[in-house]
Amino acid sequence: MQKQVRIGVDIGGTFTDFVLEDGARQVSLKLLTTTDAPERAVIEGVEQILATADVPAAAVTAIIHGTTLATNAVIERKGARVGFVTTEGFRDTLEMAYEHRYDQYDLLVDKPLPLVPRRLRLPVTERIAADGRVLKPLDEDAVRAVGEALREEGVEAVAIGFLQSFANDAHEERAAEILREILPDVPVSLSSDVSPEIREYERFTTVTANAYVQPLMSRYLGRLETGLRGLGVAAPIYLIQSNGGLCDIATASRFPVRLLESGPAGGAIFAASLASELSIDRALLLDIGGTTAKLCFIDDGRPQTARGMEVARIDRFKPGSGLPLRFPVVELCEMGAGGGSIARIDRLGRLAVGPQSAGSNPGPACYGRGGSEATVTDSHLALGRLDPDRFAAGTVKLARDKAEAALSASVGDEMGLAINQAAVGVIEIANENMANAAREHAIEVGRGTAGRTLIAIGGAAALHAADLAAKLDMAAVVVPQSAGVGSAVGFLRAPVAFEKARSQHQTLALFDADTALAAIDALAADTAAEVAGASEAETPRVGVTAQMRYRGQGHEITVPVDRARLASDGATYLRTAFAAAYDELYGRTIAGKDIEILAWTVRSELPVTAASPVTSGEVDTALADQSWELTEQSGRQVTARVVDRTALGTAESTAGPLLVVDTGTTILVPTGFTARVIGSGHLILERSAPKGASA
Repeated sequence: MQKQVRIGVDIGGTFTDFVLEDGARQVSLKLLTTTDAPERAVIEGVEQILATADVPAAAVTAIIHGTTLATNAVIERKGARVGFVTTEGFRDTLEMAYEHRYDQYDLLVDKPLPLVPRRLRLPVTERIAADGRVLKPLDEDAVRAVGEALREEGVEAVAIGFLQSFANDAHEERAAEILREILPDVPVSLSSDVSPEIREYERFTTVTANAYVQPLMSRYLGRLETGLRGLGVAAPIYLIQSNGGLCDIATASRFPVRLLESGPAGGAIFAASLASELSIDRALLLDIGGTTAKLCFIDDGRPQTARGMEVARIDRFKPGSGLPLRFPVVELCEMGAGGGSIARIDRLGRLAVGPQSAGSNPGPACYGRGGSEATVTDSHLALGRLDPDRFAAGTVKLARDKAEAALSASVGDEMGLAINQAAVGVIEIANENMANAAREHAIEVGRGTAGRTLIAIGGAAALHAADLAAKLDMAAVVVPQSAGVGSAVGFLRAPVAFEKARSQHQTLALFDADTALAAIDALAADTAAEVAGASEAETPRVGVTAQMRYRGQGHEITVPVDRARLASDGATYLRTAFAAAYDELYGRTIAGKDIEILAWTVRSELPVTAASPVTSGEVDTALADQSWELTEQSGRQVTARVVDRTALGTAESTAGPLLVVDTGTTILVPTGFTARVIGSGHLILERSAPKGASA
């Protein structure tokens, strides 16, 4: 059997993380992200990590990559010039949206602007009924006229979104043929291909977002592939999708909208894998990097998932203030609370932290790269919680004097606080922001935080994890091996997978099993074709879910479906499966109401077999038996033992205050917590006197 040498690469807002797995060996690396050309850091990092691991480029069997490039393009409005072709009468659907205010008390509320301006949204005559019947034939001459107009406008991509195309895609397919003849070098996205589901506003925003980022992502992926091939890497390159599955470059180029949450999804996959390994039934992921913090509930070894997401919100914490996108995603709560989050005094004279970030350039003041505003990282350094010589595995040397000067100028002087007080305040605000977000997210998804295990990954998470666990009434924190590059490790645990949904409305009172099975089989064929190129030897596993609701309700729930049971028992089986799922979510069912199916979803994935490698490393004797002064969140100065993570033995349980220095992160064990090594070298922090009970 060929030896597997795989590299995971995660581009974040501040750092680009690399993990190389070579059998039971794991090597990691962090480099500052090159925001002007993200592929440059990737290529440089792959070259460096191959040299560090002494592995030839030709031996690499796979590169697995996640990036926020598509997300940033939508948020910053730096995508392509897109033309949108739609059904006559529906030109303004993207502008009208839901026809309500996301903040009902704000009469002057700003609405998210569509990605396509009105003059590039062009209608044509055609009409499909909800059952797929053709009511008006496609006016092909009108499509040709639209194509000529878009060519004159110099569009770089085209999106097609016709009404009811999820039921019959013939008009979209024919329109695409005509437009490709007129615009042969312009990519064309079809809503019936990108998101074939009901609710035209979500479908139209999704297909326009796909077209908006398609040229940018195609160029980026082309440059990345060329650069890696130039290093001698001939292995296939996979991209992590928002649902936690991998796809090849061809699929990523066709559906780039599915990459919008690719990096954070890797962290959720890693946390789910770890929860299964350690038999943790109920966990909460905390992933803090340089720019953002992410939270995800993990139950029974699976991350929370959703059928869609919002991007580019005008108000970060108000649903409806962004652009709704409809495709499968790992459900994350994301906030601007990373190591680079900037502290400031707001208009009311209050201390605020984030969501603005110093990023990688110039970065926090302590990086010495020209930054002058105080950040969360500056605060930790000023409080003695970071080793300035070993930050990010020694790739960035920190300057404590610059951190203290920034804290004094940005916070301390204006509020009359000493540097230590200002730094404690900055971190406390960041912790409270994360705790409040976790509580709100728990309510939204019907979960609780008390009694769970907090899994901390990312470069900054382990500095906040113990304090956050105490706020959320959680008794234990697990900091896994390679926590500092957790999302990149998660990429290496992800299966090659593709998921697709298609709307098909049926009530259980009039359920037609043959019609349902035909739709499921077609989706299974489509999704299997998307993963077929990754392995000819493996047969993909196929999972089916249904979107169902009581008749009269406005939203549906996801119900797992056994295809064999569906074929044999039909509506009876679906009624039982829906009742079980509804009761689990809401604690009750509704008697006497008919049930309806809105859509079927099929996921095909290739099985993944990934070992749990043990990071090799020598004990850093320079840190052995050291101690220094640090300040805890109580404001009390304590003398903490400082150790290298590799020096902790498996039988050892050490009481805080303790500072554990790892290659990609630093773990703060405050007073009231103990730390010990479990499993395959993972570190668990436990509260000495936990106050919580399971919920």
